[in-house]
Amino acid sequence: MSADAAPASFNRVMLKISGEALMGDQGFGLHPPTVERIAREVQSVHEMGVEICMVIGGGNIFRGLQGSAQGMERTTADYMGMLATVMNALAMQSSLEGLGIHTRVISAITMNEVAEPYIRRRAVRHLEKKRVCIFAAGTGNPYFTTDTAATLRANEMSCEAIFKGTKVDGVYDKDPAKFPDAKRYDTVTYDDVLAKRLGVMDASAIALARDNNLPIIVFSLDEPGGFKGILAGEGTYTRVEG
Repeated sequence: MSADAAPASFNRVMLKISGEALMGDQGFGLHPPTVERIAREVQSVHEMGVEICMVIGGGNIFRGLQGSAQGMERTTADYMGMLATVMNALAMQSSLEGLGIHTRVISAITMNEVAEPYIRRRAVRHLEKKRVCIFAAGTGNPYFTTDTAATLRANEMSCEAIFKGTKVDGVYDKDPAKFPDAKRYDTVTYDDVLAKRLGVMDASAIALARDNNLPIIVFSLDEPGGFKGILAGEGTYTRVEG
């Protein structure tokens, strides 16, 4: 894929990042310089003319599964996690608009004072106008992760790929931080991800991507210029496909 062909190959993409990606070296919460760094990565791709959707997790503030494990009722804990994703979305919106990029935070839970409600046709129109759409509050339902929300919205928005930003430059057969001999896959199938439990996304997200033939590109969010580089046909990443 040549640099010239890249923007045409991916006209509209979904960027999925974890909430933990926003906390930098802190153990909790938001680290504004880190949020701004990621916003600049998004800006560099936006300037290529690519239409961008985003979904950000909430694990830096509250994670529903952990709350449930500590005795909290699961549905309540999951709704709290959804609210955490709205806070992260607003932080990202602030950074992007500080860079001159028009954005919309679109929430699956109605909260008109801070975000638009999710209406598919309106969201598509925002993308056509080159606004970055940040989808918050997951799917609006408990028991579903933000991975599944990202895959659902990517399909609804007719995205051509999901870019999953992580701390490593692709998918490995085992944790490269613990095992120096871990091997990276250039490509891997959806079924292998599920069968080998490679931890790219949760099973429902992988199955939804597989059923709609939506490729997932796993790359390092810590690598400066990595997001733009892949769109220009460069960089190291793993492509999950059929």
